[in-house]
Amino acid sequence: MLQHILNQIEMPDRQLGLKAQARLDRLTKPVGSLGRLEELAAQYVMITGNLKPTIPRGTVFTFAADHGVAREGVSAYPQEVTPQMVLNFLRGGAAVNVLARHMGIEVRVIDIGVAYDFDSVSGLIHKKIMPGTNNLLTKSAMSREQAEQAIEVGIELVSNVVEQGIGMIGTGEMGIGNTTVSSAITAVMTGRPVEEVTGRGTGIDDAVYRHKISVIKEALAFHRPNPSDALEVLSKIGGLEIAGLVGIILGSALARVPVVLDGFIAGAAALIAARLQPKCLGYMIASHQSVEHGHQVLLNHLSLKPLLDLDLRLGEGTGACLGMNLLCAAVKVMTEMATFDEAGVSERNP
Repeated sequence: MLQHILNQIEMPDRQLGLKAQARLDRLTKPVGSLGRLEELAAQYVMITGNLKPTIPRGTVFTFAADHGVAREGVSAYPQEVTPQMVLNFLRGGAAVNVLARHMGIEVRVIDIGVAYDFDSVSGLIHKKIMPGTNNLLTKSAMSREQAEQAIEVGIELVSNVVEQGIGMIGTGEMGIGNTTVSSAITAVMTGRPVEEVTGRGTGIDDAVYRHKISVIKEALAFHRPNPSDALEVLSKIGGLEIAGLVGIILGSALARVPVVLDGFIAGAAALIAARLQPKCLGYMIASHQSVEHGHQVLLNHLSLKPLLDLDLRLGEGTGACLGMNLLCAAVKVMTEMATFDEAGVSERNP
């Protein structure tokens, strides 16, 4: 299934982007004066193939999963926080819920690999592949088949919501230990040193930070993942929520809807997705620049320019909500502003 999906993804339509920019240039403003909003509007037209788009409805997918490497003491918080935060998401009490309500965006929470039995908790999407990944210091985080299965979960979720009329997708995640995993993926996929792409995650002190770097180096020396084989990198290093987000990105590209990336963990998923199918890059929008060291490295590697720089480092989909709001604003600019002819306003002097 995965290879079939990859083969079906096409590049966004650049000619439509040029037509969108031509309309933007005729609006009642100096050419290019709305900067990145104009770029967003043109990209939205390129992605969707619609020169007269309506304001899209949005959904953020927040994937939750645990990581075996968390047992190595690389986070400031215990692993029990992962299921506790899942319940908080479902009650609507987390930051992503607040921002999503403010923006009129739906949050869908997926258990793709939490080391906890939620039974039939209302509102939770149950897609558990395994109860947390293995400790990547001693064995592969998951099998190649499990990685593919997790990716396919994301693809299926996008397909379902697009059929329901959703026109933009945001990425979110929760999982204690996932900045360690994301740093390892970023080091492999960009070829940059571990120290350069590893940050302090949930706010660890100097001693834990040095230990975190050491753990990543040891894991990479043990696995020696091949950066040209994205599924090998994903399966050896993890994690399940990252694999789910890879599927969200690929599924969005397949459905021709924009996918608004959150922060560092979403960026790690973007590295994997872009290696699997480079054409999906044209569907990605980087919502913000995280304070995590590796995020700027991977955004540069992917040639993605973030919309915001607010010193965010929470995850969950918080930055994605803000980015989706800007995307809607950009579409409104293109569709609701009058042209010089329509408004009877004189254009600039020749």
